[in-house]
Amino acid sequence: MSDDSQRPIIVKRIKKGGHGAHGGAWKIAYADFVTAMMAFFLLMWLLGSTAKGDLNGIAEYFKTPLKVALEGGSGSGDSSSVIKGGGTDLTRKDGQQMKTMDPKEKKTINLQAAKAEFERQELKKLQGLKERLERAIETNPTLKQFRNQILIDITSEGLRIQIVDEKNRPMFDLGGAHMKNYTTQILREIGKVLNEVPNRISLSGHTDATPYSSGEKAYSNWELSADRANSSRRELIAGGMEDGKILRVVGLSSAIMLDNNDPFNPINRRISLIVLNKETEDAISRGGKPLEVGNPDQAAIALDGQAKEMVKVSHGAPDAGTHKP
Repeated sequence: MSDDSQRPIIVKRIKKGGHGAHGGAWKIAYADFVTAMMAFFLLMWLLGSTAKGDLNGIAEYFKTPLKVALEGGSGSGDSSSVIKGGGTDLTRKDGQQMKTMDPKEKKTINLQAAKAEFERQELKKLQGLKERLERAIETNPTLKQFRNQILIDITSEGLRIQIVDEKNRPMFDLGGAHMKNYTTQILREIGKVLNEVPNRISLSGHTDATPYSSGEKAYSNWELSADRANSSRRELIAGGMEDGKILRVVGLSSAIMLDNNDPFNPINRRISLIVLNKETEDAISRGGKPLEVGNPDQAAIALDGQAKEMVKVSHGAPDAGTHKP
């Protein structure tokens, strides 16, 4: 048996220390914590300064972000909002959607823009026609001597050309539809110019307020004004205007006057031609437009200074010889 006292004694010493590897780990964790807290407080500040409706919109966005991303928009949606995926309005409650225009709405907007551009171009053409007529009146010896009797302006229906009676220079025989020679010349010259535009023509005849002795039961100012309008139509066509350009011929008697203060003023006896714009032409074709544009007061205001002077000084004989004395 061996002696236990002779066995070697082994002492194991554990060397402590070496904790240097854990010295910087807490700094990284602390930095992450501070960053998270800063983001949290920033979020709380934003929520506290945002209106309730906006909060509802933001909440809806985070409820369905995948749906928005899948259904369209740049990133997670398209918007005019400061938040790119915010939809049309952050207060919306039906989820965020891509901001697109309905095809029907887009078509309507395109049609409206096209219509506005067409009307602008059409007005420009009518203004050009007005200038050409005015130049023709000044340069044509036949028309120049009657320029005081030719009134040209632009109305909501189109370009209006009015040929009016002047003291001691009526357009028609007294009480009839037979046209004077100079009236024939005026209409034939105007008819040539009107072919320069594709617009159709409305033609109306007007008389003063002096009634026939037989009253309204027999031949009256209504028939007279209509006969004079048709007589003018024939002369326009004889002068070279295409017959298909005439859309409407009416007699308006003394219903619409240029001089409301004096219903017997010769200037109220006139022939009115309107080069119709497309909108008015379509409305007349559908039967949904009044016969004459505006009210009589507006017609008088539209006259130039020369025409207004005529209203003041033009006082002549009655329209028809068969009127009551």
